[in-house]
Amino acid sequence: MEFEYRREVAGGATLSTFPFTSSVLEGNALGDPVRRSHPLLVPAGGAAGLPLVVVLVGYTGFNHKVLSKTSMWAETLPERLARVTAEGRIPPAVYLWPSCETRLGGSQYLNSPGTGRYEDFLIDELVPAVEAQLGCGGAGRRVIAGKSSGGYGALRLGMQRPGYFAAAASHCGDMGFDMSHFRGFADALTCWEKHGGPEAFLEKLPTLKLGYAEHAGIECLAMASCYSPNPDAPLGVDLPMDPATGEVRPEIFDRWLRNDPLRMIEQPDKADALRALRTLWLDAGHTDEFALQWGLKRFAKRLTELQVPAEIEFYEGGHFDTDHRYEQSLPRLLSL
Repeated sequence: MEFEYRREVAGGATLSTFPFTSSVLEGNALGDPVRRSHPLLVPAGGAAGLPLVVVLVGYTGFNHKVLSKTSMWAETLPERLARVTAEGRIPPAVYLWPSCETRLGGSQYLNSPGTGRYEDFLIDELVPAVEAQLGCGGAGRRVIAGKSSGGYGALRLGMQRPGYFAAAASHCGDMGFDMSHFRGFADALTCWEKHGGPEAFLEKLPTLKLGYAEHAGIECLAMASCYSPNPDAPLGVDLPMDPATGEVRPEIFDRWLRNDPLRMIEQPDKADALRALRTLWLDAGHTDEFALQWGLKRFAKRLTELQVPAEIEFYEGGHFDTDHRYEQSLPRLLSL
């Protein structure tokens, strides 16, 4: 999780890593490292006085992946942001990609005894350390954005920590769990049965080639570690369905639903937190492979009813290859 990286990108910007050792992640249930390297993009001229944009990656995203090129010709998101900033299409800012991954694939950026205190790590440790060292961000000049599980994290933290961020963007963020997560349960069950049960599957995981079913199998375990942890259970989680019969466990799935933005927005303090943002941006593709556009349609309706201002867009396309959406949201988020 810790490594050194530094190079110049478009416009003379510097892409590097910010090493940091966490105290609040000590003793986390999954045994994940407490010292990590967090990708950092600083424009030419330095960071002092600039806004800080915290960018949250999706499920199975991690620090190496943010920096790695999958093609000689394709841009990574940091490279893209450096280029469009140099072209004058996005105001200058410092970008931080927090390394909040777990050995199950992701933390959902929340505090859970099943994963660790990732909300506290991000808000109370990492961001203050970056701002203190670089002289960027601060009250009114701090923005959060993310895609998929990262979009969920951006929206959730906007509700959980009122006033901490001035603006937030959720690109195809997780919501409408009763449709988006529920549809993956059958594939997870098939995966676990194929590999001898969830415990056996987890033991084999490091040696497996992950297909669609295997991805569903590990994702369900990861979400359970976030939404329905149980230290006394064999895997440290309560599963939302019976692995032997597939029978849904409503009392467990309801614990998941309590973390759904569609349920959270019904709490007056959460609606007030979003209402106080300078800009709230939400989008999803018309053909999202995880049906997240339908969750957003429901969420948008409720925002209107609660008189919570938001900029909402539905674009052509699905859940993947959507880095270009940041070119739409960031000019609005950075309109200080």
